[in-house]
Amino acid sequence: MKAGIIGIGHSKFGRRDDVTVQELAFEPFVEALNDAGIRRQDIDATIIGASPVYMTQRSIAGPITEYLGLNPQPVWLTEAACGSSAAALRTAYALITAGMHEIVLVLGVQKMLENPTSEILKIMGRSGDVQFEAPFGTTFANYYAMYANSHMAKYGTTSEQLASVAVKNHHYGSMNPLAMFQKEITIERVLESQIIASPLHLFDCCANADGSAAIILANEEKSKQLSDTPIWLSGLGAATAPFSLLTRPELTTLSSAVEASQIAYAQAKVNPSDIDVAEVHDCFTIAEIMAYEDLGFTDRGKGGEFVEEAYLGGKIPINVDGGLKAKGHPIGATGCSQVYGIVKQLRGEAGKNQVDGAEIGLAHNIGGHGQYCLIHILSR
Repeated sequence: MKAGIIGIGHSKFGRRDDVTVQELAFEPFVEALNDAGIRRQDIDATIIGASPVYMTQRSIAGPITEYLGLNPQPVWLTEAACGSSAAALRTAYALITAGMHEIVLVLGVQKMLENPTSEILKIMGRSGDVQFEAPFGTTFANYYAMYANSHMAKYGTTSEQLASVAVKNHHYGSMNPLAMFQKEITIERVLESQIIASPLHLFDCCANADGSAAIILANEEKSKQLSDTPIWLSGLGAATAPFSLLTRPELTTLSSAVEASQIAYAQAKVNPSDIDVAEVHDCFTIAEIMAYEDLGFTDRGKGGEFVEEAYLGGKIPINVDGGLKAKGHPIGATGCSQVYGIVKQLRGEAGKNQVDGAEIGLAHNIGGHGQYCLIHILSR
């Protein structure tokens, strides 16, 4: 049995003090309903991806469902750190292909900026092992700085190559009205910005944000009935890596991404060279460079050189909606946001950022600093 995406929606990312979390969830929900041409009563179940540690409201799925008018249909929350809504999409796919539901709403939503930066840093720092790592003052940037330093030492990757990722993604973010940052930057500006965790500068790091995105998934029969252009989930991969960096044998790769991508490629019966457009998890610039290699888009150690091939017209255009770097990173919403971008591409609706003739796309969503990875391959 197949599952197709028939409706999508996306809020503006950024500081959203103008809305509650329920109101923030409502924005892409209504857009996705209209896109699919269905009523809320047609939705059999809802799965919400969010990280509740950032929110005052406990059991956030309940208040959101009530606000959206979706009772008494079932709802629950999935949590896999920054991969939460990609995990929700995988769960929806499993429910549909198992025949338990026909139409499922997947909603990624996060309000992070109700918390002060100091509190967010503490929460992010606890994404690693709280017994053996967090007591030493870890932050999220610290972890990715270790990856960057390891990649530089082993392969000769440079700060300029890291900065070029930020330049590319801000270039495309400048054309995305939903992005948090819509201004171009230069390599010089990246390298002149404050060091956050050496060698990562301020502009090597994505920003915390508020935001939401929605995906409506249906079984094969309903997809064909309701949509002229359903986008099929043709390959799904998921894997994990050790939670503690102390137990990882290598810090220049995320083994979870390698494993998950190989599973997804096998299910979709494609190779990395078949991918026309990709969204990869660029929480830090080094993360995008590692993703190029982990996904098989380029050879090991060549990720820093591959950035020029990730523009429109290059070998594989990547993050041409701005990525996390320009869009912002409301962690519960990021996975759905990536899939939203791929669906727009495969439908030919991406405007100035459109990849000509895109038929196969890949979304790569990392949770934490590599503990979780979820890959979705989509096709027309």
